Amino acid sequence: MSTIQQNLEQHNAEYASQFTKGHLALPPAKKYLVLTCMDARIDPAAAFGIDLGDAHVIRNAGASARDALRSIIISEQLLGTREIILIKHTGCGMLTFQNEDAHGIVKKNLGDAAAKKIEGLDFLPFPDLEQAVRDDVEFLKSVETVPKDVTVSGWVYEVESGKVRQVV
Repeated sequence: MSTIQQNLEQHNAEYASQFTKGHLALPPAKKYLVLTCMDARIDPAAAFGIDLGDAHVIRNAGASARDALRSIIISEQLLGTREIILIKHTGCGMLTFQNEDAHGIVKKNLGDAAAKKIEGLDFLPFPDLEQAVRDDVEFLKSVETVPKDVTVSGWVYEVESGKVRQVV
């Protein structure tokens, strides 16, 4: 067992020994979801005031709305969420490369067979943070699978200060 796995097991045992929230309902109590980046510098519960059971938190590289659409549909249509809060962040890795770079590194590190498997894959990088927030909010407001009465807002989390600011 790796040290990471040992750490997980130890901390989970401590957490489970004091766990009292097994009664929470499946749908999020406050009927919203947060879509944010998988960046390890973001703690959505602490930074955005999300208590256990309050909201769905969807995380992926760059807080991509397109990449998260499957989870968003499930959250809304099966579990009743009515608001989407999209939060991208400063210093995001998605600002640092283009699709060609990602495809090239896969080919270099994993070979031709791996590169062939991801041919045409869009890694969804973006060159402008605030424009990417606006684009994803517009996508969510225009896609047929997000009802028109669902509230959608877009934010930027500043990893340097811990503050959020609304973009749209």
